Amino acid sequence: MKSKLLIALIALLSCHFIARAQDVAVKTNLLYDALLTVDAGVEVGVAPQWTVELTGNLNAWTISDRRWKQWNFQPEARYWFCRAFAGHFVGAHLIGGQYNFGNLNMDFKFLGTDFAKLKEHRYQGWMAGAGIAYGYTWLFDKHWSMEAEIGIGWIYTRYDEFECRDCGQRIRKNHPHNYVGPTKAALNLIYNF
Repeated sequence: MKSKLLIALIALLSCHFIARAQDVAVKTNLLYDALLTVDAGVEVGVAPQWTVELTGNLNAWTISDRRWKQWNFQPEARYWFCRAFAGHFVGAHLIGGQYNFGNLNMDFKFLGTDFAKLKEHRYQGWMAGAGIAYGYTWLFDKHWSMEAEIGIGWIYTRYDEFECRDCGQRIRKNHPHNYVGPTKAALNLIYNF
């Protein structure tokens, strides 16, 4: 009797979480696309005002003499103030990935991170972190929409530092660094099924 009740409960709950077609969206971040970083995401409605999203991006090439190679993924849970996939929302996200940066001319400091060092040295490592976000989605029609989102948070990273972009001795190995600041910036073009 207990096993039949457990099976019935599991079946009922699984039916509740099966997404209907209009509760699924695919998206691409136009900001990443403009930086030649392949980006794709999928978002699924799990309740009238809740969705979950998984995005990922990849930049696997060297352009000119600059190196900006990276991949990352970013799952996020969102609460929508009116209804899912429309209007204002807040979210909580995780982030993880790997990178290999060098010869990038970014001469500024931000919240304790000196980005000017990316010009003279190469950094290779991994990252993991978490953040919170706010966004808004504009509906164009039944299927198409646009979304703007900004997030802040914390990222912990460990990296190896090298003398130059392609050559040189390793200066540091497995060096830790904490970053606090923007963790997400998106201008997403969305197709809703």
